[in-house]
Amino acid sequence: MDYSNLCQRVMDLDPGIRFAGICDNTGENVYGGQRVGVKNILSKEETRQANLQALATWALYLPLELKVGRGKYAMVEFEKIKRISVPLDKDHLLVVTTEVDIDHENIIKATLNFKTSDLQPSQLR
Repeated sequence: MDYSNLCQRVMDLDPGIRFAGICDNTGENVYGGQRVGVKNILSKEETRQANLQALATWALYLPLELKVGRGKYAMVEFEKIKRISVPLDKDHLLVVTTEVDIDHENIIKATLNFKTSDLQPSQLR
């Protein structure tokens, strides 16, 4: 999967998307980034901590996968942003942040479509 291309395709969906990036299992953003002209709300270390929290939350659901299936995405709405996470593989998580007034359902549907279309059959989770 071309992670840089995936991030750009997500970013192109809507001008209200603030950030589209891929973090690894250490919480570091390794692909993608912030939209030009958008002010960061969190510091780099706070962003890494938020990524680690999202990764830990996804890990909590692993024991349930056999019964309920694999998670597709998670979305949290804060007062200032929405944060969407999509597991890509065992080591990478797509993280998208948007303005609060954005229609997140369309962004999620398109993102899941991009994810599926970019994966080879052996990579599908």
